[in-house]
Amino acid sequence: MATLKDVAKLANVDVSTVSRALNNTSYVHPETKKKIYKAVEQLSYKPNLLAKGLRQGKRHSIGVVMPSINLSIFGEVVQGIEIQARKQGYSIMICNTKDNPIVEQECLNRLRNGLVDGILIASTGQNARLLRDIKTSGISVVQIVRKQDKLFSSVVSDYYSCAYEAVKFLYQKGCRNIGFVNGALDIIPYQDRYKGYRKAIRECGCQELVTESRISKENFYKDGYDGVLQLLEHNPNIDSIMTAVDVQGIGVIRALKDKNIPVPNKVKVISLTGHSIGGMLETTMTSMEVPSKEMGEKAAKMIIDEIESNSPNGPALQHVVLEASLVERETT
Repeated sequence: MATLKDVAKLANVDVSTVSRALNNTSYVHPETKKKIYKAVEQLSYKPNLLAKGLRQGKRHSIGVVMPSINLSIFGEVVQGIEIQARKQGYSIMICNTKDNPIVEQECLNRLRNGLVDGILIASTGQNARLLRDIKTSGISVVQIVRKQDKLFSSVVSDYYSCAYEAVKFLYQKGCRNIGFVNGALDIIPYQDRYKGYRKAIRECGCQELVTESRISKENFYKDGYDGVLQLLEHNPNIDSIMTAVDVQGIGVIRALKDKNIPVPNKVKVISLTGHSIGGMLETTMTSMEVPSKEMGEKAAKMIIDEIESNSPNGPALQHVVLEASLVERETT
């Protein structure tokens, strides 16, 4: 395994120069840096050894691991993280996993071997052992949006209540055939939403009409479009559709329009994870609004407090649950 001395020898510089270049602790001529970085690459010098030394001091950087930041609450969560981090003198590094556990693993390994003091993650739940190892190595870890492991602090929303309250709301509107286009049930929030939906449906004496997304990790819009068509095929009397996220709701609205089914007169639509885009559509969408920016700000503050804690064990674990609020718009 290559060492700093090996890098210094190949780059024909002193070990102290290599250390200064990699740590950015003082000026090193750009050409010299280029030689050092080339030597690091040639020797496959392991960054985790570097990171161990770097973490003796603070890098004031946070890794943010998200499944997506495109037209979802994750983008708004990241905004909240960045706002709070900047206030406290930290920068962020964003990794987009598409909910692929292999990609997530690669992202986590890059971050642990890089220049971050902590990691905020909306995890797939498939890399628990790696995350615990990262935590043990001295890098703070806080879960956001998804609480997959009780051993890490978390900031989430009450997804169970979102679904439960949405069903009750639709029932009060006179709906009796309430369909649900959900996400993949191997992800915690989708499990919680289904549990809330099922509980309320049973209390209302209605039939479960659910389609579980099979491609939600790739195309939420197509999930919504195809999902409502599947539900209508099995129950043409559906009078309302709940979707796990707004982009699914957009797909639902488009599919209903293509089938000449008017919204909301024939079928009402509600999203369980409100995003700002819902209020900008031609037919604005009713949603359970999740305080996504607040969630991001809270998680950023929690992880920075953990990073800067003087206690050997860090702050006590916190599991924060933020409530969503119903915003009625044109689709209901």
